[in-house]
Amino acid sequence: MDDLRYWLGFNLVRGIGPVRLRMLLDTFGDIRSAWEAPEQALREMKLERRSLENFLKIRHQVDLDEVLRRVDGMGIHVLTWDSPDYPDLLKPIADAPPVLFVRGAIIPPDEWAVALVGTRKATVYGREVARVLAADLAQNGVTVVSGLARGVDSVAHRAALDAGGRTCAVLGSGVDCIYPAEHRKLADAIAENGALISDYPLGTQPEAANFPARNRLISGLSLGVVVVEAGLKSGALITADFALDQGREVFAVPGSILSPASAGCNRLLRDGANVVTEVGDILETLHLNQVSEKQMAREVLPTNAMEAALIGHLSAEPRHLDELSRETALPVEVVSSTLVMMELKGMTRQVAPLQYVLAREPAEEYVVDDSTKEAE
Repeated sequence: MDDLRYWLGFNLVRGIGPVRLRMLLDTFGDIRSAWEAPEQALREMKLERRSLENFLKIRHQVDLDEVLRRVDGMGIHVLTWDSPDYPDLLKPIADAPPVLFVRGAIIPPDEWAVALVGTRKATVYGREVARVLAADLAQNGVTVVSGLARGVDSVAHRAALDAGGRTCAVLGSGVDCIYPAEHRKLADAIAENGALISDYPLGTQPEAANFPARNRLISGLSLGVVVVEAGLKSGALITADFALDQGREVFAVPGSILSPASAGCNRLLRDGANVVTEVGDILETLHLNQVSEKQMAREVLPTNAMEAALIGHLSAEPRHLDELSRETALPVEVVSSTLVMMELKGMTRQVAPLQYVLAREPAEEYVVDDSTKEAE
């Protein structure tokens, strides 16, 4: 938390993005040292003049404690490159943002995410396709990612929520500045069942230049990008380009050759994008056919050394507390308290006094690393 203020400070500096910040960290070692670096040392790095001037000005004028209080007061979760819960899908991309503002929560199952994007001026056909695909993805345990814009984006978010699924919206403004304004209720619902995400500081108003840049996050947070309906100049095609650069799969929904609204999709298909006629085309290509089963398997994986020790001795056959204590060489009281926690998590069941079984079979293989087991 002490270092978070410096991440927030750099986020306010125009001209210091991922590349220049990485250079500062490599030079000075950590975020605080970079923020407090002597002016002469900064000049010797030969930073671009305007970027350096912006940094020195912000460092002199901004009260970082006040910035931190504002974030805390709004209940915004901030993720940085150093955060353990920074999204794994986003982290490897070339220009992964150093800071993410999250209203709501990004959770582990969100790594099974697909972006649905398209024109703001969606036709009846485009809106219906977006609704069907988003609902089907949500019902298959896949998180739907989009940009909260009018048209295809808003239809996809609403359909995912209506289907009982999760959805994440990436904004071209601060997460406290919802655009368009008529989507504020939708944004609130997304924050309750997913996340509003932005790399722009709080208070940033929606400017035209922000939206193409935010599209790299829509694709970066997703395993694949589906362009539902798009004209030849649609911003959705920018998202598809980012997806290709990031090594993501690109999908497109075919449309009438007479419809300008489908011209962009049809061109993507001509250039080799995956065709989508039903949700199965997406699930099969991205190997997402068994997301629900994968989530269930993850739930029964051990999360600490005691659980790891016990789970290898549990099965569908009842095992007595004393047996488990002897076989794991753990004190009875430790085994007992661990089993109680495992039962609360749905990992085990007590089928008779002091007799325990696995509630579900875990994944066939798992490894122990730093006292934690995760699916390979």
